[in-house]
Amino acid sequence: MPIVVGGGAALVGASGAMLCAFLISGVTSGPVDWWALVTSGVWSPQQSLFGVLPMIWGTAVVSLLALAVAVPIGWAAALGLHELTPARHRRTLRMAVEMLAAVPSIVYGLLGVVLLRGLMSRLFGVTGGDSLLAAALVLSVMVLPTVVSVSVDALADVPDSVRETGAALGLSRVEVIGSAVFPQARGGMLAGAVLGLARALGETVAVFLVIGRADGPLASTVNGLLRSILQPGQTLTTKLGGPEPLLAGTSGTHWATLCALGAVLMCVIAGLTLLAQSRRLDRRGGRTRFPPRARRHRGARDRLGVASLRTALALPILLAVGIAVVVLERGTPALDPGFWATPAAGASGGGVRDQIIGTLLLVATAGVMAAAAGLTLALLIGEYATPRVAGWMRTATLTLGGIPSIVLGLAGFWFFGSALGWGKSWLAGTFLLGLVATPIVALAVTAQIGRLPRERLETARALGLRRSQVVRSVLLPYTRPALVTGLLLGLARAAGETAPLLFAATVFSGAGGMPAGVVDAPVVSLPTHVFNLAQDAADPAAIRAAWGAATVLIIIIALLLIVSMPIRRRLEKERV
Repeated sequence: MPIVVGGGAALVGASGAMLCAFLISGVTSGPVDWWALVTSGVWSPQQSLFGVLPMIWGTAVVSLLALAVAVPIGWAAALGLHELTPARHRRTLRMAVEMLAAVPSIVYGLLGVVLLRGLMSRLFGVTGGDSLLAAALVLSVMVLPTVVSVSVDALADVPDSVRETGAALGLSRVEVIGSAVFPQARGGMLAGAVLGLARALGETVAVFLVIGRADGPLASTVNGLLRSILQPGQTLTTKLGGPEPLLAGTSGTHWATLCALGAVLMCVIAGLTLLAQSRRLDRRGGRTRFPPRARRHRGARDRLGVASLRTALALPILLAVGIAVVVLERGTPALDPGFWATPAAGASGGGVRDQIIGTLLLVATAGVMAAAAGLTLALLIGEYATPRVAGWMRTATLTLGGIPSIVLGLAGFWFFGSALGWGKSWLAGTFLLGLVATPIVALAVTAQIGRLPRERLETARALGLRRSQVVRSVLLPYTRPALVTGLLLGLARAAGETAPLLFAATVFSGAGGMPAGVVDAPVVSLPTHVFNLAQDAADPAAIRAAWGAATVLIIIIALLLIVSMPIRRRLEKERV
C-alpha cells in the first residue's frame, strides 16, 4: 500500500511539476515587458506590441457582470432551497439546480450562438450579437450552480438552535432568515461568490463563441467604456484559446507573452481559491441581533419575501428544464441511430461515429488515471498527512480543480507536442482530462473519509493493524461509494471539456476513432466537433450537425450521472 500511495503521489506531483515547468519555461523563453503588457491597449504581434489592457477590461466586465446576475439569484435560491423547502424535497431540487453544472461549456456556447446572439442583436442593435454582455449572460448561468451549492452548504452549517431562538421570539420566517440565519452563513456564502468568480475567470469555450474576439483599443472615456459592454471584445482566456498559440510556436516574445497571460490568470484564480478557503472569509458572521418585531405589514412582507425566495429557486430549475427542451427540440439528428453509427462526411455531413469512439477512448483512459491519482490524493489528505499538511493539500487540490482548462491545453501542447515531440496525441488528451477529473475524485473521497466514525479506526488500531492494513481493510471499503460517484462525476465533467483537447489531442477531421500508436496520433471528439461546427453559424447544416453532436454528448454525460446513483446506493448497502 505505501508503494501504491507513493506512486500516485508521484503522478500528482509530476502533474504539478509539468504545469510549473510550462509556465516558467514559457515566460522565460523570450523578453516580456510586464509594464507595457498591463498598461498598453495595442496588441500587434507583427509589430512586437503586446498590450492586454482591453483584455483585462473584458475579463473584468464579463466576470463581474456574471456575478452581479448570479450571486443575488444564487443566494436567494439557496435560501429558498434550504430554509423554505421541506427536507424530503431538498435533495431532489438541489440536484435539479446542479444539473446546470453538468451541461458542457460547449453546449452553453452553442446556446449563446443560436439563441442569445440573435436576442442581443434585436434588443441592442449589436451587429451579429457578439458582445461582452452576451458573454456575461452565458457565464452567469454557468456560475449559478456553484454559488447555490456552496451557499446551501454554508446554510446547513448554521445550528438549528439559531432558527429556533428566532422563532421563539415571534419572528416570521423571513425575519429569522434575514436577522439570524444569513448573518451566520454570510462567510460561507461569500466564499461561494468568490469560487464563482474563479469559475468565471477561467471559462474559455462558451465565452469564445459569443464575445466576438475583437482586439480593438480600450475606450478612453467613461461613456466609451460603458458602450463597449455592448460591443465585441476579448478576455484573457479567449486570447489564449484562439489560433495565436499555434502561430507563436513555443519560444520567442509572442509565446512568452501568451505564457505570461496564462501565469497571471492562474495566479489570480489560485488566489481567489485560497481566499474562498481562508478562515478570514469562510467564517460565521458576528453576534446575531434579533430586531424588534415590526407592528405593521409583517404578514405582507413575509409573504412577499417567501414568494421572492421561491421564485429565485424556480429560476435555475426552469433554466435547466429550458436547456433540456431546447436540446431535445434541436438535437433531432441524435434520435437517428444512423447518426451514431456513421462517420462524419465533409464539413457538416454524416454522423459522429468516430467522434463517439474518440470521446469514449479519452474518457475511459482518463478514468483510470483519475481513479488512481484521486484515491491516492484523498488517502494522503485523510490518513497519511498531518492536519496542517492536509489543509494545504486540500487547498492545493481545489486550486488544481480551478486551473483554467485552456492553461492545461497549452501546457499539454508545450510538454507533449513540443518537448516530447508527440505532436497531437490521444494519450496527451487522456492525461489532461485525467487532471480535470482527479480533484473531483479526491475531494469526494476525502469528504467520505471525514465522515468515517472514529470508533472504527480506533478499533482497527487497537487490534494491532498496521496503517497499510487499516487503509486496505477499513478505509478503502468505506470510501468505495464515494470513489465510484466522484469518478463518474469527474468523467462527466471531463467528457464535456473542449479547451484541453484543442491544442494537444484532437483534430476536426482526418483521424479515425481508434488511433494507431501514440506519436502523431490524434483523435476526433464530440466537444471539439461541436466547437468547430458552432463557429460556422451562418450554415444551417453546420448548426444542425452541431446540435446533433451536442445532444449525443449530453446523453453520454447524463448516462454517467444516472449510472452513478444506483451504484453508489448499492455500494453503501454493501458497506453497511
